[in-house]
Amino acid sequence: MTTAKPFPRLTRRRLVLASGALAATGFSPIAFGQERRFDPQPGEWRTFDVTTQVEIKDASDATRVWLPIPSIDSAYQKSFESTWTGNASAARIVSDSKYGARMLYAEFDAATKQPKVTLTSRIQTRNRAIDWERRVEAGEDAASLKSWTRPTDLMPTDGIVLDTAREATRGAWSDEAKVRQIYDWVVSHTYREPKVRGCGVGDIKTMLETGNFGGKCGDINGLFVGLCRAVGVPARDIYGIRIAPSQFGYRELGGNPAKLQGAQHCRAEVYLKQRGWVAMDPADVGKVMRLESPEWIKDDRHPLVAPVKRALFGGWEGNWMAFNTAHDVALPGARGAKLGFLMYPQAENANGRYDSLDPDNFKYTITAREITG
Repeated sequence: MTTAKPFPRLTRRRLVLASGALAATGFSPIAFGQERRFDPQPGEWRTFDVTTQVEIKDASDATRVWLPIPSIDSAYQKSFESTWTGNASAARIVSDSKYGARMLYAEFDAATKQPKVTLTSRIQTRNRAIDWERRVEAGEDAASLKSWTRPTDLMPTDGIVLDTAREATRGAWSDEAKVRQIYDWVVSHTYREPKVRGCGVGDIKTMLETGNFGGKCGDINGLFVGLCRAVGVPARDIYGIRIAPSQFGYRELGGNPAKLQGAQHCRAEVYLKQRGWVAMDPADVGKVMRLESPEWIKDDRHPLVAPVKRALFGGWEGNWMAFNTAHDVALPGARGAKLGFLMYPQAENANGRYDSLDPDNFKYTITAREITG
């Protein structure tokens, strides 16, 4: 081991039956006009061990595997040691050269027909929420902030992206006002599209050119970040994974610790003067609107949605682990193309890159265990 709708009148019996049916879907009934509570506030740290296991069957050639490791240390997450086991001929922690995204790199020789590697990372995480009444001295290196306004391969900041950002921020005089208007624009224009594979691609120029605003977190939060950057507000995606259920009862805003494959989720941050880095997540507002109730909610003032929209402008729940903030990731030692982002296990052999969204051919499991006491 190496460390490194009008409603019919309900009788009591009908009400109980209706509540039971909704509970079976994971949707808790709320009184007409009453908001569900969603108000994450900073508090105690929670400790988790998150384990990823990759097992490749019937390998016919030398195989290479890359597993993202939490690389974030901040006021909302502490990343500790990672350990691994398996039958790799060599394994070590590596980083991408631009963003410092850490990952376990494992090599398996051609004689290893069943490559297997298990990675466990310990982290602490907690809720985030900004106090909009309080200003702080949030000094940040100017060069670093400049880097968070630059374009990436899938996130240009000129052309239609810049035109859209200017339109979305029309009349806004401060960075905070610009970010609020972009957040509202993204929530009102985009929508969660369950048919999109994984977390989406994040090709925001194509989204705007085609007018197809359906996507997932990599698309929607990527669009938010790109629009912010286009008007000069430093912003970044943070790529990670949900590791525990929501403590506020929102089924779609949590993960099943026993089976986290598909729980990957990216969030966003913007840098505001006298605020520092501020949490944002318009994509999860869209997810609640589309998936949290049996019917697609299309009004963000709905009592199920409104508290989420309010809280995710400036905060998020700490049942999520961040991996990194990297774009255009060139995997160290890889022959394949760069990745738009890194939050899924990756592998390749002489025939090319495995599809990390194809569990029949690239099998992996991710689990989380909360450490208490």
